[in-house]
Amino acid sequence: MNHVKPVPDGAPEGAPSGGEPAQLADLLRRSALGDETAFAELYDATSARAYGLALRVVRNPAHAEEVVQEAYLDAWRSSTRYDPARGSAAGWLLTIVHRKAVDRVRSVEAATARDETWNRETTPTDHDQTAEAAHASLDAARVRNAVATLTDVQRRAVELTYFGGYTHTEVAALLDVPLGTAKTRIRDGLIRLRDLMGVAS
Repeated sequence: MNHVKPVPDGAPEGAPSGGEPAQLADLLRRSALGDETAFAELYDATSARAYGLALRVVRNPAHAEEVVQEAYLDAWRSSTRYDPARGSAAGWLLTIVHRKAVDRVRSVEAATARDETWNRETTPTDHDQTAEAAHASLDAARVRNAVATLTDVQRRAVELTYFGGYTHTEVAALLDVPLGTAKTRIRDGLIRLRDLMGVAS
């Protein structure tokens, strides 16, 4: 893996991958056979786009660079599991990047939550603050319970759009479905959430 270079500082968000889908699939196939040169070419062709995606999710350049490095290491190790019949090489790779980025956000949020918990437990809290925190917790539980009732395809589309910050076009690319299908899943999921939570249309 000596061919893989660090992500350059300031890589443009959402920059094009620089490789045709068939070429990327071939590079990934060769990588699965242990071809480090092919993997380096795959990295060069896709890393700017991967960095842009990671940066949009984690909102921190240093974290984004680490996420990209972790994602490509995971891609190298799991490249034999890529199945071109199930989607494009770019979509497969960006899914790994997105998963790693979300994991990083959750890790940072967990660390922040631990700090906030410690601060709450060591700082006197008046009654109004306690009531406000209880209401916020109940609202979060309602949202989680409502999202859990969606179908798998609706939940994935809604999570990518509203928790991942993707556009409808990007959701369609990540799910490897037509744009109209992605929009339908998002719309149906939101209607279901609105009905469950009693929000007026």
